[in-house]
Amino acid sequence: MIVSGGENVFPAEVEELLAGHPAILEAAVVGVPDEQFGQRLKAFVVTRPGATLTAAAVKDHVRYHLARYKVPRTVTFVEELPRTTTGKLRRRDLS
Repeated sequence: MIVSGGENVFPAEVEELLAGHPAILEAAVVGVPDEQFGQRLKAFVVTRPGATLTAAAVKDHVRYHLARYKVPRTVTFVEELPRTTTGKLRRRDLS
């Protein structure tokens, strides 16, 4: 759970929503330090081959489906998410 500005955000909820987007292959959401809110959301997104997507489009998608405080402030596009040898997501390597 990420506490941002006094609001509780469960990363899995945002990740599931992003994974349902037709241009997104997979996504991870983590909390990063923020001076004003304590923590803020940062999304790491892997797009499907051939898909084009902007950070603004990702934020708009979340804003349309979830509460405003659940919208990631930063969206970073990556080729792949870091995983362990067993395939588990290594969240500590995302920042």
